[in-house]
Amino acid sequence: MALPLHPHLVDSIVEALDEIFIDGRYADKVIEKIFKKNRKWGSRDRKFIAEAIYEIVRHKRRLEYIVNSNHSWDLVGAYLYQSMNELPNWEEFDQIDIDQLKKRNSEEKPPEIANSFPDWLHELGKAEFKDQWTQIMNALNRPAEVFLRVNTLRAQPADVIAALASEEIQAELVKSAAFTLPHTLRLAKRKNVFTTQAFRKGMFEVQDAGSQLVAPLLQVAPGLRVVDACAGAGGKSLHLAAMMKNKGKVISMDIHEWKLKELKIRAARDGVDIIETKVIESNKTIKRLENSFDRVLLDVPCSGLGVLRRNPDTKWKLSIVEIERLMQLQREIISSYSALCKAGGLMVYATCSILHRENEDQVKWFLASPEGAGWTLEKEERVWPHTHGFDGFYAAVLKKT
Repeated sequence: MALPLHPHLVDSIVEALDEIFIDGRYADKVIEKIFKKNRKWGSRDRKFIAEAIYEIVRHKRRLEYIVNSNHSWDLVGAYLYQSMNELPNWEEFDQIDIDQLKKRNSEEKPPEIANSFPDWLHELGKAEFKDQWTQIMNALNRPAEVFLRVNTLRAQPADVIAALASEEIQAELVKSAAFTLPHTLRLAKRKNVFTTQAFRKGMFEVQDAGSQLVAPLLQVAPGLRVVDACAGAGGKSLHLAAMMKNKGKVISMDIHEWKLKELKIRAARDGVDIIETKVIESNKTIKRLENSFDRVLLDVPCSGLGVLRRNPDTKWKLSIVEIERLMQLQREIISSYSALCKAGGLMVYATCSILHRENEDQVKWFLASPEGAGWTLEKEERVWPHTHGFDGFYAAVLKKT
């Protein structure tokens, strides 16, 4: 990064950090809002702003330690100093002691400070993952790469690679020793793909490679009736529809109507017309659909600890109380929504958490519960950020007898 810095850009970073840390807003939404307000900024300015905000949020605790302050201007100062080895001569940075900052920057720090994790989460991680925890923290602090899922209803990987190359975006097929990912592309450099012709034509969706491993576990085929019961904006519903060659029926359900509206827009762009959206208004919505699906996907609400690379502010917003609330919700969902499955059908329980208590332990609990009678565990799949380089994911395939 080169000086001189533009004060109005640094002002925007400070403003964003206050919204994220003081007002509790989500980093991605704050950045989106700033960009909407400043449409004249070029791509270099946008890149600088987004990178700075994400890096400061990601390494907040370490930066606080180095500068011995949690004031947003001081955190920006510590970040800029680390990036450039100097600070602009601005009055906002007058209170920063550069010698002290250098000293604290170079000294060895405890892992929870070096990797910027809150104490409670560091203790939880150590208890769950023992000596692997430092590696996991480290991996979760690396900025996420951009992965694409080729929409096979519209294109093949070679078509998407060529179409993006014509707009000076380099993408390549993902090669993984651990997983089969025939339609997964990785961008060589982070670029905005949403403005490309290939995206407008529905040739691909942006979706992490780990997330792309979930839908295939349902072993869908054209003509089946499938329910994605916690669909959100529907990335996995769209994947299922493509695997079903747009034949059969996918019911995408969620408690948030606005997310399902977003899915309708995406489905139209992708050439998918077998998806029907349904808002979950009460338990009656589920009751009416019992025993009516060949495949059930439960991508349940979770702590999101597997996707910290994408959402680093989760570290600072999450609490053990919230994890316990989510675990209770996961149990309620698997207990009642499992009834949607026909006898002989398959259900996948999935999360983007790395915690055993939200994953394997929940499946064990379900199988031992009255609602779990008649279900068997077929297989479990784990995606680890520190070994596979993707987001952290868990999925269990269960069969109803």
